[in-house]
Formats: sequence, structure tokens, C-alpha cells
Amino acid sequence: MDFALQLERTEHNLIIALNRQERWAQQLLYEQYYGKMMGVCLRYAGSRDEALDLLHEGFIKVFQNISRYKAGTSLPAWIRTIMVNTCIDYYRKTIRRRTEDITEASYLSNDDPDALSHLTEQEILAAVQELSPAYRAVFNLYVVEGYSHKEIADALQITESTSRSNLVKARIKLKEFFTTRHMSFELGENAED
Repeated sequence: MDFALQLERTEHNLIIALNRQERWAQQLLYEQYYGKMMGVCLRYAGSRDEALDLLHEGFIKVFQNISRYKAGTSLPAWIRTIMVNTCIDYYRKTIRRRTEDITEASYLSNDDPDALSHLTEQEILAAVQELSPAYRAVFNLYVVEGYSHKEIADALQITESTSRSNLVKARIKLKEFFTTRHMSFELGENAED
């Protein structure tokens, strides 16, 4: 019991120091959440450098808005929400949105078992980063974050049908990526000479 109270008090003191913009507190928070939040940004970014930019921008927003954090809520979840929203904002600023009708993509769906469950995290991340920014954003928001197509449409300022279409196409691109890679390994194309 004392241990739980100690952690709450420590977090409370950290938040107070962050509100005062004390550098040691900002560094501690950054170091504590760097790994998890970098993972979030990598899923939305096209490269490690882009993810690092998103991460830094997200932490700047965390530090600027720490006064809005409500004590008693999950600090990691609050930070994660800011990171996801930073990635969404980046998407909005940099991507031209195309509206595609769901009927165009309806023939693309398939009922194959989930191939992603057999892959390593690094293989999945590499494949997701190969997707176009539009496909990558929808895939992450739907599959990883659990957003509905309506929520995705609102967040990315696209139609729900475009969200559905982009998700179907992202899944197809991922399947093609892994099928091609699997075939390359089977044929020994990636073996060292």
C-alpha cells in the first residue's frame, strides 16, 4: 500500500515540476516514455527519421499542455493520445486526400486467416512503413488503435467509405508484401552467396 502511495506522490511531484517547465522533469518523462511512444510514431511514419520528428513534436505538445493533464488518469494513455493525434495532424497537413468509393474496393476483400499473427514485430513494422501515408494512417487507426471508420473519417477528414477502402487496400498491400518476401526466402534470393 505504501508503495502505491509513493508512486502516486512521485508522479504528482513530476507533474508539478513539468508544470514549472523544469528541464530535469521533461528529460525524465521523455526518457521514461521514449520507447513506447517511438513505437506509436513508427507505425504512422514512413521512416525512422519521420517518426523521430513526430515523437519530438508530440513531446513538445505534452510539455506545452501538461497543465491539462488530470491527476488520477493514466499518464501513459494521455501521452499516447497526444502522440496519435500528432500523427493524425501530420497526416492532415501532408497528404492530399482522395475520395474513393467503397464499391471500387469491394472486390479486393478476402477471408484468408490473419497472416500478421505469424510475423515478428519488426517485419510488421517494416511492411506498414511501406504503405502509402493514407493506407498507413487508416490501418493504424483501425487495427492498432481500435477507431471505428466513422472516427477515422472524422479524424482524417475523409469519408467513411474512403476509410474502409483504404483499410482493404492496406491489407492487400501488406499481404502482397509478405507473400513476395516469403517467396523470396523460399527461393533463396535473400541467401548470402
